[in-house]
This record gives sequence, structure tokens and C-alpha cells, in this order.
Amino acid sequence: MLIQIVCIVLYLFAAGWVTSRLFHHKGPNPKLMVIPAFFALTTHLYLLFEALNQAPGTNMSMLNVASLIAWLVTCTMTVASFALATAILMPVVFGFSALIVLLGALIPEVHIMQIQLQPDLVIHITLALLAYGCLIIAVLYALQLAYINERLKQKKSPILHSSLPPLMTVETIFFKLLLTGTLLLTLSLISGFVFLENMLANEQAHKTLLSVIAWAVFATTTVGHQKWGWRGKPVITATLIGAFLLTLAYFGSRFVKEVILGS
Repeated sequence: MLIQIVCIVLYLFAAGWVTSRLFHHKGPNPKLMVIPAFFALTTHLYLLFEALNQAPGTNMSMLNVASLIAWLVTCTMTVASFALATAILMPVVFGFSALIVLLGALIPEVHIMQIQLQPDLVIHITLALLAYGCLIIAVLYALQLAYINERLKQKKSPILHSSLPPLMTVETIFFKLLLTGTLLLTLSLISGFVFLENMLANEQAHKTLLSVIAWAVFATTTVGHQKWGWRGKPVITATLIGAFLLTLAYFGSRFVKEVILGS
């Protein structure tokens, strides 16, 4: 539990430091932010290895999967902060990772899978995790895009604007992430139908259906932007809906079974 506490404190320190600098005229310094973030990510990675590697297989519990995704998203966003002004997103990112680490410590779960003996399953899970992580980062950029749009409509420009990147830069990155995430989700679904025999079984049917609907939302939004120039609030709303559906598909039933029912 001590290591979990250290990890949580480091994440919260990083989040608090970024938040305290958001209204500074120079904004947060990513080089200073990365110090506590690096140690938090390193500690988090150690906890992940300890949690996942349990005999006689890999503990792919819901919270472990969520923790892995949180680590991927936090690591990516921390690295991106050197090239892009992502400071306004980082308190949420760090805070969420701290929450996941806390839940993992308070609610230990076991869901052992022999994935090392099933390379096809490893491919499917890897693609699914990468797709979800990429699309969640796209959601973060969508929220930042919505915030910048809203602030630009107002006449007064607060000091917080110094921490915001240009609108077009955020929009370009958002659509690239949306396209990449949609392609990864496509490959994940294809690999599932090709490699797995139970994609349409009773216990998996709702997950598959929700994933396909989410894919349809993301794909339609991506094609709409490419062909007809869709952008703005409708695209942001569609992205949030798609992410919500995909989250239900990935975690909905497992949350009820593993956390609420404890089975």
C-alpha cells in the first residue's frame, strides 16, 4: 500500500502544480511538470507489472485494464506537453490516474487469463487497448477544443489563454487522433471476429454490439470531416457519445460483476 500512496501523492502533486500555474502569465513549465510526472509514471508502471503478473497467468481485472489505459494516456499526454500546450488537460489526466491507483489498492480484483498461450488474443487485446487509449486522448482534445471555442466567443481574454494552444493546432491533432483511433478500433473488431469464437455469444454479444455502434459513430464522424468538412460542436458531441458507448462496451458489465457484485 505504501507504493500506491507514493504514486497517488506524486500524481496529485503534479496535478496541483499544473493547476496552480494555469493562471500564471507564462503558464506551466512542462520541464518542471515532468519531474513528479516521471516518478509517478514509473511507480505506476511498477504497480502495473506487480498487479498483472500473477500466477498462473495474467490478472486482466477491470481495474488493471483501466490502470493500464490510464498509464498509456498519462504517459502520452505528458510527452505531448513538451510540444503542445496541453496544460489545461493535465490536472484531469493526473487526477484520474491517481483515482485508478487508489481504486486498485482499495478493491483488489482477480481475473486470470492465459493470454501468453494465445497470441491471437494478445493481438486483439493490444489493438483494443491502443484504440481505446487513442480515442480517450481524442476526447481530451475534443474537450479542449470545445473550451477554446467557447473562450474565443467571449470578448475578454483571461490570463488562462496563455496556457491554451492555437485552435487550429488542437483541431488538427484531434482529427488525427480520431482517425488513428478509428482505424485501430476497426482492426480490433476485425481481429476479434477472426480470432475469437465467442464474439457473438450471449455473454459477449452486448459488448460486441456496443463496440460496433461506437465504431459506426467514430467512422461516420471521421468520414464526415474528410468528405464534407464536419467540425465544431456536432463532431465533439459525436466523439463523446462514441467514447461513452465504447466505455460501456469495455467496462460496463465487468464493472457490475467485478466491483458491484464482487464476482
